[in-house]
Amino acid sequence: MELPQSIRLEMNDEIFTFLQREFETSELNRLPETYGGGKIFAPPLIGVAQAGDPIFQRYKEIIGPEHLTPLEMWLASGQEYNSVSNLSTISIIFPFEKKIRNESIKPLESHRMKKPPEIYTIARNFGNEFKKSCILKTIKMLNEKGYDATSGMLSDAYTIVLKGKFYTTWSERYIAFASGLGTLGLHEGLITELGCNIRLGSIITNAPLKFTLRKTQEPYANCLYYSKGTCKECAEKCPVNAITEKGYNKIKCNKYRMKLARKILPSIRSSLKKETRRVNWKLKQDISIVGCELCQFGVQCTDKNPMASHHMDFFSS
Repeated sequence: MELPQSIRLEMNDEIFTFLQREFETSELNRLPETYGGGKIFAPPLIGVAQAGDPIFQRYKEIIGPEHLTPLEMWLASGQEYNSVSNLSTISIIFPFEKKIRNESIKPLESHRMKKPPEIYTIARNFGNEFKKSCILKTIKMLNEKGYDATSGMLSDAYTIVLKGKFYTTWSERYIAFASGLGTLGLHEGLITELGCNIRLGSIITNAPLKFTLRKTQEPYANCLYYSKGTCKECAEKCPVNAITEKGYNKIKCNKYRMKLARKILPSIRSSLKKETRRVNWKLKQDISIVGCELCQFGVQCTDKNPMASHHMDFFSS
């Protein structure tokens, strides 16, 4: 029996309110006192996709054959079989606070290398623990209401795949696109109504939820370069030309990230929280991960969707 939309919307609102409270009150959503002790993330956004949406099957061609559909990730995470029509993905946007964004605009330069300011490296690292906590607490909340839930990014089935291409078995950016939260940019980051300088997480659940309408099926609709032929500020920010008019070179970008890590970690490792990740399904524990994201700071899509001010006719095509 199909549940009324009002009940589904009520559950969406309940999850969103729960997350807003976590973002506001959790001590994990704070920088260390040595970096000011302020919040890491501003209030969230959420979007919901139906797990049976055909777009998830197309991701195997767009991203890579090992990328899992919501039902595949559900089963790979140890959940009992459920009809795909009963499952949804909840995508959560974690937008960095304005202070962190503003202080990260000007990169540090040393030994002919550009690197992100230390506050961003710390915020990204500490933010990962908060992101994990939010997802686990939301899963627990859903469980207490009698619903099953799991997370792709926290599953043993989540791994970086290095098989010619470079991708993961569960792309939070593409899950968020399916959930109506934004589109990709020339830098391949997700441009949302809160900008591209964000982190992402998601949950798969059988809770009754109202699906978020995608404003467009065009994957780059929010990008000024792809939509209007202007901007390219992200390409100008990239220190290794991994972003060009031809698109984004993920391998070149990742090589620079690894080079950055070798430069940054010796002086900051003791301040970072240890993390784990899987590469080709092999677990690596107690590692320190740093990012770059220089292409996301001080650009027109840092904190907003730059196409939002244009006519909505653009999205009707």
